[in-house]
Amino acid sequence: MKKLLNNGFRHFFQVRMRRILNYIEHPHEVQRSVLTQLIEATRHTEWGRKYDFKSIKTPEQFAARVPVQNYERLQPYIFRMMHGEKDVLWSGQVKWFSKSSGTTDNKSKFIPVSSQNLKYCHLRGGWDTMTFFYEQRPDACQFERKSLLMGGSLYPFKPFPQTTIGDVSAIMIQHMPFSARPFFTPDFETALLTNFEEKIERMAQITGRERDLVMIGGVPTWTVVLFRRILEITGADNLLEIWPNLQGYIHGGVSFTPYRKQFQQFLPSSTISYQEIYNASEGYFAAQNDFHSDDLLLLLENGVYYEFLPMEEWHKEKPEALPLEEIEVGKDYALVISTNSGLWRYTPGDVITFTSKYPFKIKITGRMKEFVNAFGEEVMVENTDKALAATCSQMDAIVSEYTLAPIYFKDSAKGGHEWLVEFEKMPSNIEVFSKFLDENLQAVNSDYEAKRFKSMALKQLQLQAVPQGTFYNWLRSKGKYGGQHKVPRLANHRKYVDEILNFLKEKV
Repeated sequence: MKKLLNNGFRHFFQVRMRRILNYIEHPHEVQRSVLTQLIEATRHTEWGRKYDFKSIKTPEQFAARVPVQNYERLQPYIFRMMHGEKDVLWSGQVKWFSKSSGTTDNKSKFIPVSSQNLKYCHLRGGWDTMTFFYEQRPDACQFERKSLLMGGSLYPFKPFPQTTIGDVSAIMIQHMPFSARPFFTPDFETALLTNFEEKIERMAQITGRERDLVMIGGVPTWTVVLFRRILEITGADNLLEIWPNLQGYIHGGVSFTPYRKQFQQFLPSSTISYQEIYNASEGYFAAQNDFHSDDLLLLLENGVYYEFLPMEEWHKEKPEALPLEEIEVGKDYALVISTNSGLWRYTPGDVITFTSKYPFKIKITGRMKEFVNAFGEEVMVENTDKALAATCSQMDAIVSEYTLAPIYFKDSAKGGHEWLVEFEKMPSNIEVFSKFLDENLQAVNSDYEAKRFKSMALKQLQLQAVPQGTFYNWLRSKGKYGGQHKVPRLANHRKYVDEILNFLKEKV
């Protein structure tokens, strides 16, 4: 019976693949259609009347009339929506809002999740991800066995309890189609627990006894915490002793590069498929559709109209974004989105680069605020992840977490970068590791290489190994424990690095 049901889902995914192939072949027509649908659905709203959506006929008119927005500009409208106001940014009343903090800033963002956005963006993106998995794995059997999801939590908005707030993963779990629910573990009560420590413990106890697990999904940072606890409870050497039928791990939220070696120890088998997704609070934007390539297919028919902001436009008062037709492969862009939840020409802060056209495929290279450019070196997260992975390979080391910040010029001293690194497996020589890391960063970033030439502008990076659990405990001390909270990899200031160093001093 289970095999028959799995084959039924396989046929369903084959049908879905035809729709995906249509927008791969006709990307610009599909995107223009998406924009038209968004505008027509919101002509009567306050936002639609403000920008006279009734008279907008082309993408060019839309771009000329509606300015590029950051969260601060939309926040007053979103706040009113959270209090139950209808027809503000999107049609009708929006009852669900995704809480997004991005990194460890105290200020949280609340992103509207309309019923249309939930169904035709987030949940559709999940089905598309499964479509790609089944297309890539003829032996896929997700609907014969169980899959584990690492979700967040939900809670009512106190000033207006009819509004619910939570991580987008929790909102998706809450609205999971009934046809899919029997194939997931743990139970929904556990999956949506607010207390993350209790959730980890209960999940570890439940899934440590689940022998028929076939797939895992979650942010790597917190999945590692769960994995470690399961091994403590069971005494197993690795997780495949517990889950012999495991086929895949779906991940997103942070780069997987620093975690890959850790996961290979947890799951020591070449048969495990690692599939990256790009599911942000604002929408499900992309998914890996080819397991032999590490880029992601941009999902063009998920209720999102995309534009792209070149780096030279990021800090202009009136930045000009490019439509999909005008992008260049290999260039960094900040994402600009208009969505079926009322985000209009909104910048979520993510930076991507296109790896190909037709199909349009991307890599996430960082965030607009996550970079180091104190000396003109323009270092992005993708650079540091690559350099760190190469160095770990050279030195047989494993890194759990890291962050870095500039060391500013002081008197006659040169500037540089300060790295705080938490090792799962320490290198034999930290000084040699630092030297190799510096050289590998030069190899992947020519601007950094130029500034490091003969140490004329920048000195070799400075690296401090911090005790295991440092980042985990630091996040916890800030009330940023679990869910979607992430360690900021790079910052063009010293706030995070100095906070962590002070945190360590206080613990002595």
